[in-house]
Amino acid sequence: MRVLIKSNNPVQLNFAQTVLKDAGIAWFLFDEQMSVMEGSLGVLPRRLMVADEDYAQAADLMRESAPDLPVES
Repeated sequence: MRVLIKSNNPVQLNFAQTVLKDAGIAWFLFDEQMSVMEGSLGVLPRRLMVADEDYAQAADLMRESAPDLPVES
């Protein structure tokens, strides 16, 4: 799996998940429950992961649909 997006912005993450789902690309959100460890401050970024073989398509899709999302390279 590869990191597609790192963000602590739930709106960005939700948008990215919806775009990926509509394209039929499976994703997984890492570090979603870290807010418990950090005291619910929201400072630790969540990592939106995709399979290695889906990364290129997912990255292109994110760059097209939301150019200001921080796509990892």
